[in-house]
Amino acid sequence: MDYEELYRDCTWVDFDTLTEFMIEVFKKVGVPEEDAKICADVLITSDKRGIDSHGIGRFKPIYIDRINEGIINPKTTFEIVRESPTTAVIDGHNGMGQVIGYRSMKIAIEKAKKYGMGMVAVRNSNHYGIAGYYSLMASDNGMIGITGTNARPSIAPTFGVENMLGTNPLTIGFPTDEEFSFCIDCATSITQRGKIEVYARLNKEMPKGWVIDENGESKTDPNIVLEDLIKGRAALTPLGGIGEETGGYKGYGYAVVVEVLSSALAGGAYLKSLLGYDENGKKIPYKLGHFFIAINIENFIDLESFKKTAGDIMRKLRNSKKMPGQQRIWTAGEKEYDAYLYRKDKGVPIDQVLQKQIKELIEKYDLRHFNFPF
Repeated sequence: MDYEELYRDCTWVDFDTLTEFMIEVFKKVGVPEEDAKICADVLITSDKRGIDSHGIGRFKPIYIDRINEGIINPKTTFEIVRESPTTAVIDGHNGMGQVIGYRSMKIAIEKAKKYGMGMVAVRNSNHYGIAGYYSLMASDNGMIGITGTNARPSIAPTFGVENMLGTNPLTIGFPTDEEFSFCIDCATSITQRGKIEVYARLNKEMPKGWVIDENGESKTDPNIVLEDLIKGRAALTPLGGIGEETGGYKGYGYAVVVEVLSSALAGGAYLKSLLGYDENGKKIPYKLGHFFIAINIENFIDLESFKKTAGDIMRKLRNSKKMPGQQRIWTAGEKEYDAYLYRKDKGVPIDQVLQKQIKELIEKYDLRHFNFPF
């Protein structure tokens, strides 16, 4: 990837400065310090891995603004409402999604250490950042991690045009004997709102087939799409694309699986009840649901044997015959590792829109001691 061209108009800021900045702003809006550290770590991990759609780019509009609007509770009440040796149901009481996600996966991991597997279902939460953060928590503990979350309606069902399902990522991670874990972290739609937001900030047209209008025709202007998604005049297409010819029903089906596991197990909200608006158009909490699964590899086979086999599979895939004109085959988690290697000494690329947002936060919360290079 030509990183220099992609980030040509951006200013780079180091990880530590951005992390401390986010922690300080979170604290200013009432998030307790330990929770603020968790939230900031989830966001900076996204940027470290090159996932610009879910890092600092969402800090102000998705978290800080929503806290100030009363949509998110900055102080998280984490309630275990039902529990067994291997399972738990959590009510997040509209708290910080990252805190709820972190604590929920920790519970799943602890149960898996004792009993081989652990699963936690959550209701009444908020956006929890990149799903991969939580599957990697399990991977770092020598386990297989699985997580998913529903979201505000975006995807139209196959042969439909109404945005009914969220982007609903289904994310799986596990350790290998390489320097990075396998981690497939993606939406069950072709793209997701965060990536459209990046296109909008860069004033770049989207590819055809990502989004359809009420007539099933492609829409490519990201600014119009973001507005139309909220108003129900546009919908994302599921993995596989429009109709059945390229397998759109598969992405649609997996989105439904995530929707059910993120709502029915915990008695939570689903589909249109996740819009974030009441019948009068007033903003209300999103009431998102998540699920977290940890599987202890040592209950099946010794960890090193698993990691060796997993690593061998990845290497054989990468070394298989390539399509003419292509120089490389990747496995899940590899591009993110490459992005980290590129960014670790440079930091995070901050475009003009994000620079403006950061300056606004500095002024609003009197954080002029942060010396950003813009």
